[in-house]
Amino acid sequence: MTTKKQSSNRKPKASHMRAEYRFDYSRSRPNRFASRVPQATVAVVIEPDVATVFDSAESVNRLLRSAMKAMPERTRKRRAG
Repeated sequence: MTTKKQSSNRKPKASHMRAEYRFDYSRSRPNRFASRVPQATVAVVIEPDVATVFDSAESVNRLLRSAMKAMPERTRKRRAG
């Protein structure tokens, strides 16, 4: 009868998350990618089932713009900024 030797370098899985994590802000750095994003960009999170329908941001924007045109003028809300 042969037995396999278990690897001794395995780390035990954490059973729970810490209640609080402390972040050392003195070691933080500015986001080096922030300048690549246009100032007026707004990020929106969509659900995975919706994301499967679209293959690009352009296709999402095209559909949203057509929906906006179909909306009555009084129901459109302008974003402050």
